[in-house]
Amino acid sequence: MTSSSDRSPAVSVDESKTYEIRTYGCQMNVHDSERLSGLLEEAGYVKAPKGSDGDADVVVFNTCAVRENADNKLYGNLGRLAPMKTTRPGMQIAVGGCLAQKDRDTIVKKAPWVDVVFGTHNIGKLPVLLERARIQEEAQIEIAESLEAFPSTLPTRRESAYAAWVSISVGCNNTCTFCIVPALRGKEEDRRPGDILAEVEALVAEGVSEITLLGQNVNAYGSDLGDREAFSKLLRACGQIEGLERVRFTSPHPRDFTDDVIAAMAETPNVMPQLHMPMQSGSDSILRAMRRSYRQERFLGIIEKVRAAIPHAAISTDIIVGFPGETEEDFEQTMHAVREARFANAFTFQYSKRPGTPAAEMDGQIPKDVVQERYMRLVALQEEISWEENKKQVGRTLEIMVAEGEGRKDGATHRLSGRAPDNRLVHFTKPEQDVRPGDVVTVEITYAAPHHLLAEGPTTSVRRTRAGDAWEKRNAEAAAKPAGVLLGLPKIGVPEPLPAMDAPACGSH
Repeated sequence: MTSSSDRSPAVSVDESKTYEIRTYGCQMNVHDSERLSGLLEEAGYVKAPKGSDGDADVVVFNTCAVRENADNKLYGNLGRLAPMKTTRPGMQIAVGGCLAQKDRDTIVKKAPWVDVVFGTHNIGKLPVLLERARIQEEAQIEIAESLEAFPSTLPTRRESAYAAWVSISVGCNNTCTFCIVPALRGKEEDRRPGDILAEVEALVAEGVSEITLLGQNVNAYGSDLGDREAFSKLLRACGQIEGLERVRFTSPHPRDFTDDVIAAMAETPNVMPQLHMPMQSGSDSILRAMRRSYRQERFLGIIEKVRAAIPHAAISTDIIVGFPGETEEDFEQTMHAVREARFANAFTFQYSKRPGTPAAEMDGQIPKDVVQERYMRLVALQEEISWEENKKQVGRTLEIMVAEGEGRKDGATHRLSGRAPDNRLVHFTKPEQDVRPGDVVTVEITYAAPHHLLAEGPTTSVRRTRAGDAWEKRNAEAAAKPAGVLLGLPKIGVPEPLPAMDAPACGSH
């Protein structure tokens, strides 16, 4: 192992060197990749053009260990880069993230052309390790066992100009039998409230108008500080920040979802009427086997309280189908809970073994064809409910924050896209006046599909915002400078709104 005393900002390279980062897994990994981009750009690297597909001086894999075949996917991708590396002098490959934390020396043994392996606790060391690997001409493996610096203290290159992740904690104190994250990211460590709010205020000063508070178990915030109401206090404090229009958070655990949090959501105007809370299963016996600390009645009770306090709240969830030992009766309990909860949408996953988790060794592994059949039934039910819930939005007048890159068909349909306060995706007719990402439009919903809404009539109003100004300024500066140059700290950007992933988000505990 190498020393942990180096500081990456001392490293600098020729500005013509490019980098590419490939990110797998949850929102926490996406946020970590923003930090890795910031670190590399501070060291002088420039982001490779889109579609470079490994044609860069440095290629970084930010890995996830959640899926059973995560290592196969990694080594397949590394294998495809091996011949490219032999024809590109000086090219370097780095592997970080949860799989790197778990497999350590194995990565370099299986793929000896990898230059750097680093863990989840020391992402700030990447530029130093790359430089050391170049000078010493040998692989550098550095896996810290505990957090060296809170990620939010690192430079960041965010992807857009109106919304941003704000990490409030790292690690997780839960022991869910299907999840390996606590072993790889460690016990929960909370940031001080003052540091979080200072970051939010700085982001708002840069033009950000929407933030998403991020944690492996976001509403457990305060357990490391000795304050059970710290999360609700943080939400209320965000409500006092002038210019901050939208506050979201992900992902909470039902165990820690207390009444003071519901009250803070309902009473803080800029906290959005949206909740993503993983249920995982509706069966009490399966929840027990998963080592989840709540039961169906408790979960549905929280939803009932949220809807009583916030009638228009859109609630989404994560569900695992085919957990070891799941009977048809257990699965029917999940279907019952879905019917009762009436989720706006659900991210549904077929259980797959996560190496290193207790569930991987459990008896009663369910045959693939049985899991698939149950999964299809659940998806069909949720699709029906999502459509019915979306139809209730028709006729409502909503404020939509214009988004960048949300509507893949916008060019052909002459529409723009954005998010409603409850995070539903809305496509709307492009108004005559200029509208920028981050601006806010008022529209009437005229049509509902299961996964989006349409506003086909004229836009009622357009409100140009500081976030739109920030987007415009960022694009102008990007056009005047090489791609990837940092524009100052802290960076502004946009978190993907709960992307559909191929594995449960590691923040979904």
